[in-house]
Amino acid sequence: MSSYLIGLVGIGIGPSLSPALHEREADELGLRYLYRRLDLDVLRLPIGEVLAAARTAGFDGLNITHPVKQQVLPYLDEVAPDAAALGAVNTAVFREGLATGHNTDATGFARNLTRGLPDADMDTVVLLGAGGAGAAVAHALLSLGTGRLIVHDVDAARAGTLVSALRRRFGDGRALSGSLDDVRGADGLVHATPTGMAAYPGSPVPAESLRPGMWVADIVYRPLETTLLRQARERGCRTLHGGGMVVFQAADSFRLFTGAEPDADRMLRHFEALEGKPAHAR
Repeated sequence: MSSYLIGLVGIGIGPSLSPALHEREADELGLRYLYRRLDLDVLRLPIGEVLAAARTAGFDGLNITHPVKQQVLPYLDEVAPDAAALGAVNTAVFREGLATGHNTDATGFARNLTRGLPDADMDTVVLLGAGGAGAAVAHALLSLGTGRLIVHDVDAARAGTLVSALRRRFGDGRALSGSLDDVRGADGLVHATPTGMAAYPGSPVPAESLRPGMWVADIVYRPLETTLLRQARERGCRTLHGGGMVVFQAADSFRLFTGAEPDADRMLRHFEALEGKPAHAR
């Protein structure tokens, strides 16, 4: 029986469902699979030292989450083309003496959006957050056909850097920096910051900016009912929480770690069993 030791590195990762999602699917496939949390606040070590220690300890790979998806890049031996284009890594695989970075956030978000809001109007979409997760979401949205993507981040320079990268890949005119005021005229809004999580309560958007007819997607899944999504529903918006994204990115990471093919539909059922709600509730 093959065995794997995997970890999750980030801050505030206690509520994460990733360990259970991975371990349950491994059980279904007959694999021995141990998934551990490595909280940077608890370890009080920088990401480079945690990565090196995990390799020495015999880990087969790590999932990388907020706030080090971009910080981890210098400590990897190789970065897959998709992750290099995004400038962010959420999956590091240790194999044959090399640490290789990948990104499964983009594919995870894309599958969640097309499955959860299949007919969403994507002429003009506002993206809040230009960090590691935001970069993945931006590339996914433009790959799915968003006509004009308006990026806003509290760090204007970070938003500008992402927009420049998007223009190089997708062409001028499809991505631009903007502000919260742009939400009022958008077809859709995607939120890709930690705001709304238990440790970061609240909403990044004034409720009066939301209007009936637009759609709102949040990548946060703990809680599933963020303040933003509650306010959006109250104002007549279609909404999508981050549950499906975490399942699909976990499935893609699992494949990279093990080489085995996970059953994504079964993992969606794992999510519902763990959370008590379906991964595509709207």
